[in-house]
Parts: sequence; C-alpha cells; structure tokens
Amino acid sequence: MHHPDICIAGAGIIGLSLALELHHRGARVTILDRDAALTHASIAAAGMLAAHDPENPSPLKPLSELSVSLYPKFLSTIESLSGLAVPFQTSKTLQSHSSYPDSSDATLVPTLTPGNHRFAFLEEHSIDPRQLAAALLAAVRNTPIQLLEQTPLLHFTETSHCIRIETSYGTLETKRLVITSGAWSPAPVLPRKGQMLTVALPPTLSLREVIRTPEIYIVPRTQGPRTGHALIGATVEDAGFDTTTHPADLARLRALAAELLPALADETHCPIVDQWAGLRPATPDALPILGQPSPSSNLVFATGHYRNGILLAPATALVLAQLLSGENPSINLAPFSPDRFPTTGHIAQ
Repeated sequence: MHHPDICIAGAGIIGLSLALELHHRGARVTILDRDAALTHASIAAAGMLAAHDPENPSPLKPLSELSVSLYPKFLSTIESLSGLAVPFQTSKTLQSHSSYPDSSDATLVPTLTPGNHRFAFLEEHSIDPRQLAAALLAAVRNTPIQLLEQTPLLHFTETSHCIRIETSYGTLETKRLVITSGAWSPAPVLPRKGQMLTVALPPTLSLREVIRTPEIYIVPRTQGPRTGHALIGATVEDAGFDTTTHPADLARLRALAAELLPALADETHCPIVDQWAGLRPATPDALPILGQPSPSSNLVFATGHYRNGILLAPATALVLAQLLSGENPSINLAPFSPDRFPTTGHIAQ
C-alpha cells in the first residue's frame, strides 16, 4: 500500500500547481487523474490573467490580486524545474464595460471599431495555457511527485486519522485528500461548456492587446508556436459533458469579434486554424470552493474556479498549501468555504 502525505485527485493546472507547492514544503505527494494530465480545461482556456475584469464577482478580488503578484515567481519556478520558459503573451487588455466614462483609450487601437462599447485599458497579462501545461507537466515529472494518469479515484473512506483511497492502481492511504478535479468534482460543481476558435491574423492586423467585452474576447498570441494567431471566445452553455463544436456557434463568435475588428471577417486572409470546446467548473455563485467541509475533516477542496483557473492557480496552490501545513492562509478563505453549499459536506464515499 502506498502512503503519501497528501493525495490530489485531479491533474489539471490547479492540482499540479498545488503538488509543486506541497513538494517544495517537503510533503510526499501523489496525484490521480481519470484521464491524462492537463487535457481538459487547463489547455482549453484563453489564458487571460483577468484579475480586474469587471465581470468577476467582487469577493474574488483578493485571491486574484494575490495570484497576479505570485505569477512571475510561479513561472520562474516552473522554468527552473522544466527548462521551458512560459512568456507573457500580452501586457494590456482593452476592456469594455458600461461603467466606463468614455472610449478614449480605444483610439490607441486604430483598427478597432468600438461601436456602443466604452473601453478602457487594464494592466493585465495573458499567457498561452498550452505552453504553461507543457512546462508545468515537465516540472512535475522532474520531481519525486507521483503522477498516476488514467487512474480514477473509485472510492474513499475517511477516518479520524487518515483517508483510505481505492483506485485502479491499487489502495492508497493518505493523511489528506484534496479534490482538484474541475468539472468532474462533486456537486455543486457543474460543467459549463465554452466553445472557442483560433484564427490566423491577416498581415494588415497587428494586434498586441487583448480586447474583451462582456460578450466576446480576442486574445492574440505574440510569442511561441502560435505567434500571429488570435483566440476568439467563448460560448457559455449548460450542456453537461458535451464538448462538440458547432459551426453556427463559432460563426456567431467570429461575427461578434468582426464587429470590433472588421478584418477578422475576411475568411480568406484570416482563416480558422483550430476550434474546440472546454468544460469550466462552475459553482452557483461563480466562486471557487477552497478548504475543508468541516474543521475535523481530512478532505479538502480546491475546485470550482470557473473561468479563472489559469489566473488563480498560483494563489490557490499557496493558500491551500498553507492550510494543509497548519499555517494561516495569506487571505481570508471564508468566501470560498465548502460549507456555504450544504451538499459539499455530504459526498457519497
């Protein structure tokens, strides 16, 4: 029987980031995943570190700002372990919101047609989640962390001193079990589908900023293998675990983007190069679930990050590692407590 100090169920960006932080603190860590690591929401995202998106719930702000402050060190640590750099793709976002007084900042993007939108620039970075996933996975593999892919958690039993976990790999006994399984986490987390596409930007369109409205975002890639491309997203659908893409939905996304940047309507010079759908882990209040369902529980949650998993990974890893180490977390976790949802504390085991 294997006896890690901490077992993490879910090998997405949240699970792997937490594993690295715990390993750094000296813990023996095992990660389980029902599929291959980093194959779902972690690589489906656009990669905006949107800490100041006005559409975000206000209780998310302290966790978001903490995470942004941690990002340079987070990327540096991953690079030192993996040998793979993850550059920032953009450093500014042109954000639309009805509360902004005017669109004077929009004139700084000459190709933009603002219409009725009121735009302002935000100091905000973006990364390519696929670059991050490759580097993060290599970093984990270069440590003693045990990563068990294609190994679903079948059943677990919690006692006063440990958790016994049954998997297809065998039985594990651990001090703590952390649920980081995203859209596959227990209720109240539910999958919320998002369809996206990538287009090759025409030579006439030089885009170095993210453009975002409440309905659409356009995220350029400026470094790495997808340089010269831009992501356009995303739908928000309650469609279960379906990840099918639909031409009509993608066409609508493209049309909304072309209202802002007319050059994106030219299918000859701006062809689609990729399309996909991801499953965001959503909660009823759009806030993540972080912590224990009860003070005496050895079960811990780090899930429900909805549209902000990439943004919140470093801060989630830090505050959960602090919690698991018996330290006071860097921010107040009360807004994210599992006990705000009655079902979270009564998981079928």
